[in-house]
Amino acid sequence: MSKKNGNRSNRIINPDGSRSNTASFRDNLEAFKNIPKLFALIWQTNKTLTVLNILLRLLKSAIPLFSLYIGKLIIDEIVLMIQNPSEADFNQLWWWIMLELGMAFLSDLLNRAIILADALLGDLFGNESSIRLMKQAALLDLAQFENAEFYDKLERARKQTTNRVHLMSQILGQFQDIITVFFLSAGLVVFNPWLIIFLLLSIIPSFISDAYFNRSNYSLVRGWTPERRELDYLRYIGASDEMAKEVKIFGLSDFITDRFKDLAHRYYLANRALAIKRSIWGFFFTVLGTIGYYIAYIFIIWKTIQGNLTIGDLTFLSGSFSRLQAILQSVFNRFSFIAQEALFLQDLFDFLAMKPLISSPDKPRPIPPKIQTGFEFENVGFKYPNTAIWAVRGVHFHLKAGEKLALVGENGAGKTTLVKLLARLYEPDEGRILLDGIDVREYDLLEYRKLIGLIFQDFVKFQLIVSENIAVGKIDHRENEEEIQFAAGQSLADKVIQKLPKGYKQMLGRQFTDGVELSGGEWQKVALGRAYMRDAQLLILDEPTAALDARAEYEVFVRFSELTKGKTAVLISHRFSTVRMADRIAVLKQGKLVEIGSHEALLAAEGLYAELFNLQAEGYK
Repeated sequence: MSKKNGNRSNRIINPDGSRSNTASFRDNLEAFKNIPKLFALIWQTNKTLTVLNILLRLLKSAIPLFSLYIGKLIIDEIVLMIQNPSEADFNQLWWWIMLELGMAFLSDLLNRAIILADALLGDLFGNESSIRLMKQAALLDLAQFENAEFYDKLERARKQTTNRVHLMSQILGQFQDIITVFFLSAGLVVFNPWLIIFLLLSIIPSFISDAYFNRSNYSLVRGWTPERRELDYLRYIGASDEMAKEVKIFGLSDFITDRFKDLAHRYYLANRALAIKRSIWGFFFTVLGTIGYYIAYIFIIWKTIQGNLTIGDLTFLSGSFSRLQAILQSVFNRFSFIAQEALFLQDLFDFLAMKPLISSPDKPRPIPPKIQTGFEFENVGFKYPNTAIWAVRGVHFHLKAGEKLALVGENGAGKTTLVKLLARLYEPDEGRILLDGIDVREYDLLEYRKLIGLIFQDFVKFQLIVSENIAVGKIDHRENEEEIQFAAGQSLADKVIQKLPKGYKQMLGRQFTDGVELSGGEWQKVALGRAYMRDAQLLILDEPTAALDARAEYEVFVRFSELTKGKTAVLISHRFSTVRMADRIAVLKQGKLVEIGSHEALLAAEGLYAELFNLQAEGYK
């Protein structure tokens, strides 16, 4: 983000509501640069509906002036008929009345057409914005998702995908009302230009007040983004099937609700203080505006009494002035609202403008059709964002093509970090990783990741049907039933699926109708199916069998060993009975590689591996 934007975001109200520092008027004006960007997105969404919407509003903007003028003609005709009955022309009167009726019908028709066009265009724009947001999120890196400030940006941007539909309607409505103001102002100027001065004096104070409080509201909402995310999280854990067991068994309900109540009340107090101030000042400036209107109204009446204006002129001018005051008040208020919303709109464009930290080179090297020499870590070091602690450092080893390598070590030793680096979910801060002697950063990122099938311990339980859950491993093959069933057989998930009422068409999870929840071990077999669906040259399993019993785990790894013959594989597990199946074992401690070799060689060395192995063996005696 630019320095300018960064400075602006600091001018916020603290969570306790104690600071009144707000975004400046200059910030509001600068935010209007987002409006053309918004209209560019609207235009790209549907050009036909956009043009139709603008044309309908152009027509509607002229209706008030013509309606008021026809009303003036009707009243003047009636007065003439009363004063000179002999000159009465009922045909002319009925013609004006029928024309006024037609204008009323046309106005209603245009209103309904505008509402329909807004609704259709708004739905399409909301959908398109959500798609842009999801695509942008997919481009960004894992490291960015693990940053609290990123989540604040994401939360604000996510809200803009729905709220901007209303902003779109407001901007188009502003466009329509401004044209109406020009029409009505022209009528007032013809009769008396001083009425315009009275009009502006009656509404400017209220506009200044609304502009100030809109900026204050923006600062409050923006400043409370982390707390509002916490409120959403507390709502979720307080009423979630995934959290229900822990909430009940540990008696967390009061803790969660009290925390929510305290945080929500503090936000309410900050918001209430601002709302009360806005109401008081709003009433004061409304009174000033009303006084200004009646001064102009008295001026029009005086001119009429003097004989300078007809009764029809009085009706037209007072009606035009009243309508202009209401529309201009709406225009200024909406201007203030749009300025505030344009500030929020900046959050969406800021998010869409974010660039991934990991990207492909301009001229990437071709991915080898078959791995030749394997992968090599050269003094690799990495720190997670916003921490000074090295997760891994000085790691150097060679993962040979076709080799099965196991990573072992205590929790936090850096095992999962290494496989994330290998999959290019992160980039090393020090050193480099080579594939067939070439730095992996020289390959196309997406093509490189296609080489790899990776299943984490905390895999996602997608609320999708079984076949789609497995096809996640190669989603563009989701219609290939034979391939999906083969992958399920490889991971032993086929035995689980046979028991389900709808087989491969069964919805999994409880969020949707007829969904079935699986046990932890059953879910893991489905997730393993994704790895086999991938049919990758490098297969990585990070604690993939933690929820399986010993027999099931043994079966999975025997199958895994058979199916990965000729392929490169990396395995993370705390169970040494399965680790020993690997060709070599790399032992990590506090982010450093301390041992590497076969099971037998490491036992003979009597180092950390032998210590951990013997400790686990003692537990089975």
